[in-house]
Amino acid sequence: MATDRIAERRRIFKQYKDDVESRGKPFYPFAMFHDTVMSLVVVVVITGLAIVWKYSTPGDHIGTDPGWLGKLYDDPADPGTFNFVPRPDWYFYFLFYLLRIFKWPDTVLLGTIGLPTVLLVLLIAVPFIDVRPERRLLRRPVAIVASILVVVSMGVLTYKGATAKESLGSELVAKVPDWAKTQGFSGNQQALGGAKLFAESGCLNCHTYLGLGGGFAGAPDLSAEGAKNKGIDFQIRHLENPAGVNPGSPMPSFQGLGTANLKKLATFLESSKGGK
Repeated sequence: MATDRIAERRRIFKQYKDDVESRGKPFYPFAMFHDTVMSLVVVVVITGLAIVWKYSTPGDHIGTDPGWLGKLYDDPADPGTFNFVPRPDWYFYFLFYLLRIFKWPDTVLLGTIGLPTVLLVLLIAVPFIDVRPERRLLRRPVAIVASILVVVSMGVLTYKGATAKESLGSELVAKVPDWAKTQGFSGNQQALGGAKLFAESGCLNCHTYLGLGGGFAGAPDLSAEGAKNKGIDFQIRHLENPAGVNPGSPMPSFQGLGTANLKKLATFLESSKGGK
């Protein structure tokens, strides 16, 4: 059986070479030349768009009006903001929406790494599995159905990801009642408001709190920050100017949150005694 398959493939290859010599053009150099020219065209178009974007914009500093293809610069990033929801570029929307289907921590790895990887491996393996010379679409129903399902699935997931509405820090905000119960500040509205701000403002990207967070090198665990009895005034001053209170601190200033919000955060930190 294997010998017959090898003989058939050799016959097909010989027929291909004969067809090339009699009425066709070989892949090298003709097809490669076409691909090279097309690649150069793409590079030239991209370079041209970049030049138009640069020189059609009036001025070259923040706050200028947009040019034909948009603004050169946007407003500076505010590390104190808590109303920004990060979203991926459009070509990752399908993976973005998979995160809403496969929940952390039980199945998220399956949805974002496992499933796409398996499908990619199958796609790479198809030419080695199906070695038939037949290429007419109507005689390849499995390949056609699979292709349609992939395109439809990617399209639906991309659309759902593009239109998905996100709540700020939703997963962490949901932990606030547990934090309040563990730390004993359920009846303190200031501390509860500060806990919500803490969850929304990205503090856990660096710090840890009751086992959650990024654990960034040098960023302390704030679960028992209140047990140090530093006081609300100290906490506010530190949030406003971390490097001024603690020289060399890489922590950004959160002064942009405003005095009222900083007081809530400070109350939350001072109410965090390490848990019962």
